[in-house]
Amino acid sequence: MSITGIDEITFGAQDIPRCRQFFLDWGLDLIEETPTRLVYESLNACRVIVAQSDTPGLPPGVEPDPTLREVVWGVASEADITHHAKAMANWPGFAQKDQSVACTDPSGLAIRLQVSRKKHLELTCAQVNTWADRSRIDQASPAYDRAHPIEVGHVVFFVKELEKVSKFYQDVLGFIVSDRYPGRGHFLRCTQRGGHHDLFLLQLPEARNGLNHVAFTVRDHHEVFGGGLHMSRCGWDTELGPGRHPISSAIFWYFVSPAGALIEYCADEDELTEAWQARDFTPGPTVFAEWAITGGIDGETRRQKNAQAPSGRFMTDKPKA
Repeated sequence: MSITGIDEITFGAQDIPRCRQFFLDWGLDLIEETPTRLVYESLNACRVIVAQSDTPGLPPGVEPDPTLREVVWGVASEADITHHAKAMANWPGFAQKDQSVACTDPSGLAIRLQVSRKKHLELTCAQVNTWADRSRIDQASPAYDRAHPIEVGHVVFFVKELEKVSKFYQDVLGFIVSDRYPGRGHFLRCTQRGGHHDLFLLQLPEARNGLNHVAFTVRDHHEVFGGGLHMSRCGWDTELGPGRHPISSAIFWYFVSPAGALIEYCADEDELTEAWQARDFTPGPTVFAEWAITGGIDGETRRQKNAQAPSGRFMTDKPKA
């Protein structure tokens, strides 16, 4: 009776036209549109909704807009809805309707469970040749002009009470701790077998509730680069990346989002099973990123922002001293 992953997210925002263009550039398909509401889908039909802040019925935010207003988690069947409804029934905002059940988590975030609408995909992805495994034979790795995200891979929130919120997700929804910053952050996955984390809860020294970022999974690290370069060409601002997280092993690229906080392309995260033992880490720059580029890469020059543009000469084509 486990949750399968994120099925849908809803943002509350003021600048709908700017959000509209951002998520189109990001690579999502716009499937519904009104002047005050946008509905997008990823490749596997995971939904992203952007609604005007004053839209009737929009769940309240844990911080001023723009921010994430609701996270919808997918389950496999109506039996899963019934199972989780029993555990959620005593929490604020509890409601059960059709094939979904909802409540509010201890930080004030609206969450809902529904029978998943996401579809199974068979995708061709890059093969990586290592010294021990030469799986890519007689073929070049792909290069992408832009990204087309597969799904929302994880969400990250600042919370005032880490232990209380983490306990809710573990005890009520069955999440598992993958790794920890003791007293500071918990990486949580919603299934025993799956990616490193679906949810990361982070408590700052000056504790507050709010959105840190939303991550979209793409095929492989090449698509992270291709998507990031496209966003750069479109004029969107990089917060950090590309880079690599040592804790989850994922390749990342973060952009500033008009729908709130940051948005991330990510790929190649660790795959865990019930045999995994959660580790403890001390927060620090080398723990967050093995390497990362501040300001990103210019989409035209293919060099770090403000670096000298390439000349077309070979790197070794220089006069000897």
